[in-house]
Amino acid sequence: MGNILAYGSLYTYQDYLGWPPDERWEIIDGIAYNMTPAPSSNHQRVIRELATAFNVFLKGKSCEIFPAPFDVRLCDQEEDEQNVMTVVQPDLSLICNKHLIDQHGCKGSPDLVIEVTSPSTMQVDLKVKFRRYEIAGVKEYWIVHPEGKTIVVYGLGSDGTYGRPNVYTADDQLSVNVLPGLIINLVDIFSVLTD
Repeated sequence: MGNILAYGSLYTYQDYLGWPPDERWEIIDGIAYNMTPAPSSNHQRVIRELATAFNVFLKGKSCEIFPAPFDVRLCDQEEDEQNVMTVVQPDLSLICNKHLIDQHGCKGSPDLVIEVTSPSTMQVDLKVKFRRYEIAGVKEYWIVHPEGKTIVVYGLGSDGTYGRPNVYTADDQLSVNVLPGLIINLVDIFSVLTD
């Protein structure tokens, strides 16, 4: 994954806003990560199925699920907008606090973030974003592996760290901790994948 625009430079949200709109970038702690190439069709199928499961459950409720591209600025509400140094586009973001949502996306930490891995993003998803979401206080972080038909779920503990993950496979049902009552049958999610 090509990841740095210019060695030794740190970038902010203000820089990000000036980049070409046909390119997909994220900034994590000031470092720019190129999110191209475009995701695979199986990657998109998994996102579609997960988003559908969430949307059906959330009808009439206050929480919302947002698919990428959707900018999540991981910062304090009081932080100067232009100086934010982490802007990510999770594959899916669940936000229950309406005050975090504005016309530019989300300013603050979503309740749940889902990243669907691909070979070009796996290292960033497993290391860089994992640590950043933990620091930001994202309550639940899912890493979905379409090739292995697994979902690894991290929950934020009372000590502010992600503990040991729960691992789910295609035959399992996944209870969403931040949305009591939502149970996702993973056979429905992974059955759409093609070879």
